[in-house]
This record gives sequence, C-alpha cells and structure tokens, in this order.
Amino acid sequence: MGTHRLALHPDFPPRSVRGVEVQWVETGNALRLRYRVDGHQDLVIPPFAGRGRADELWRTTCFELYLQPCGETDYVEFNFSPSQRWAAYDFEDYRAGMREHPLSAEPVGEAATGERLFVQDVLLDMAALPPRPWAIGFSAILEEADGTISYWALSHGQGRPDFHHPDCFALTDAEA
Repeated sequence: MGTHRLALHPDFPPRSVRGVEVQWVETGNALRLRYRVDGHQDLVIPPFAGRGRADELWRTTCFELYLQPCGETDYVEFNFSPSQRWAAYDFEDYRAGMREHPLSAEPVGEAATGERLFVQDVLLDMAALPPRPWAIGFSAILEEADGTISYWALSHGQGRPDFHHPDCFALTDAEA
C-alpha cells in the first residue's frame, strides 16, 4: 500500500486545484485506487451515467492507470470517470495497436466530494491486470468550470502532456 503524489504538467496550470494523490491498495483479488483532488471547488464532475464502458472519457475530468509488464512494449490503459463510466485498452507498443482490453468484471467507481477534497475510488479485479512485474503510470485530467484543463502524472516527458510516454511509467509494483 502506498500513496503517490502526482506532478502537474508545467504548461497547463490549474486555477483552483492544488494537488492530486493516488493511493494503491491490493486486497485479495482486487486493486483499490483512491484518487484525491485537493482544491475541487471549480472542478467539472461528469454527472452520474451508470457503470459501463465508454470512449473519450479523457475529454473532461478523468483518472487513469497505465500498467506495462516490465521489459515489454505492450501495456494496458484504464480510464475512470466520476460518472462511473470506464474504459480499458490494450496497446502493442507506444500508442500503437490499440484495442479494447477484455474484463471479466467491470471496475466499480465511486465519487465523493468533501469540504476540501474530491475523491474518486476505483475497485478493479486483479484478473484484469497484465502479468507482473509492472511499470506503472498514474494520471489525471482535471477540467475546471472556466474550461481550464490541467494534466497530472507521476512524471512527465518533454513537450505536450502524453501519459503514454515511457517517462510517465515512473513506478514499479514493488514500489506501489
């Protein structure tokens, strides 16, 4: 179990968001992720849409997990929306060979807003994950009411935000 602070992409500062953390907890056959956003008062929170697969969740507030088996070029991308919609994709290589990642059980998401924090909890069946060991990338796209979008990750590569970039896979499962 560990908590990891995400770094803001310097070219896309937020207006009110002050920080993002992700907590990783493995419990039996499940992985629980808790994304915490500090400074959520202007955060655009997609309305409840019910559980189900959906594309292009990253166009507004969305939380992501990337897992790449160490030493491999293929990886899996998971997207989690506060609306409870989710997406999962397999890639053969950097941004290549994208296809839907099959899941035997849908991820379960739950969003909550407190006085200071917005929390997105996700429960993911461990059977949905690729073989270990992993390189891990956490990320978040946060949209604010005025249209400001900020990009958060464990680490960023050079240039525009790109969560598929190898620099973003900045953690191993032994460190998670």
